[in-house]
Amino acid sequence: MKSNIVMIVVISASQLLLGSGAFAAAAQPDAPKVAKPNAAASATAVAKKKSQPGIKPVDINSASKAELKKLPGLSAADAERVIAGRPYLSKANLVTHNVISESQYQGIKSMIMARQKGVPVPKTTGGK
Repeated sequence: MKSNIVMIVVISASQLLLGSGAFAAAAQPDAPKVAKPNAAASATAVAKKKSQPGIKPVDINSASKAELKKLPGLSAADAERVIAGRPYLSKANLVTHNVISESQYQGIKSMIMARQKGVPVPKTTGGK
């Protein structure tokens, strides 16, 4: 009776480990090895892509038409609509006021800001 219980425990444990991939290479030696994505590395890559050091966000309340046209996905007509709708309390107002589409906004939201007149820009402490 004890040997049956031990056998069930061993089988259950090995099934759990096989399901998690711990013994996948041993169980299938001819199977191609596929790298699993590293969630921490992916998150770091996304953060680096969004926050590019040295690039100042474009202020939608004061940027020129030429500066706005440099933003990816914005045309000259889009830039003119941004300028015509000023001032904006928030950069999200570009979408809520139907100035640009949601997809355009998603593409540029990390590159823009809506600074208010008379409000000083907060100083950053360099990552501490």
